[in-house]
Amino acid sequence: MEKSSSEKLILVDKEQNGIAFITINRPKSLNSLTRSMMVEMAKAFKALDDDDSVKVIIITGSGRAFCSGVDLTAAEDVFKGDVKDVETNPVAQMERCRKPIIGAISGFAVTAGFEISLACDIIVAAKGTKFVDTHARFGIFPSWGLSQKLARIIGPNKAREVSLAAVPLTAAQGEKWGFVNHVVEGSELLKKAREVAEAIIKNNQDMVLRYKKVINDGFKLDLGHALTLEKERAHEYYNGMTKEQFKKMQEFIAGRSSKKPSKL
Repeated sequence: MEKSSSEKLILVDKEQNGIAFITINRPKSLNSLTRSMMVEMAKAFKALDDDDSVKVIIITGSGRAFCSGVDLTAAEDVFKGDVKDVETNPVAQMERCRKPIIGAISGFAVTAGFEISLACDIIVAAKGTKFVDTHARFGIFPSWGLSQKLARIIGPNKAREVSLAAVPLTAAQGEKWGFVNHVVEGSELLKKAREVAEAIIKNNQDMVLRYKKVINDGFKLDLGHALTLEKERAHEYYNGMTKEQFKKMQEFIAGRSSKKPSKL
């Protein structure tokens, strides 16, 4: 495993198999985020997205919490910073990232930690994990997407209770409501996240990037416009293919079919 970060509070590890790990590494403070940590995380996602050797990114936290939110001793420094500056905004960089992002979440994901979780494409959570929105409790206005994304995933009524009453969303509830993909024992967390990453890496990587983008872009639209978007991108994709590429696709599918008996 190649270590490529000089900032010990945000660790970046790249493996030869195409999986990269970003670890929030401030366990004594339950991985609360300072301004400099946010900038480091944003830079890490941007650098990994630009790295052709990286196929999937797994984000996790060290110790008892994934991320307990913003370090409120540095609140003014964080909140009065330029919230529109995408270069230093980790969630903005996650949303721009072309590579699939898997959240390996354990312990607590609080407020900013919850929003980072919402920016992941797939979530694996340890049993007992709690996602908590404390914006309303502390008078903090959400700016990393929690007020909009959660309602679209679990429904507005459930989201209102989670956010207005600061009621924890447990990993088990999150899985039931379609927010969490897998709930596992804490000891199995990274193993399961890696298993999902390896399954993604086995597929056509150009299509993985295109597929993630069309899902995420379409999710922001109503169904009619999203279906139009899919058709437009499919048309563009097939129009860009050469006869040789079509031939290779057919040969690949034929090769796969010959190895497995038909279920039809």
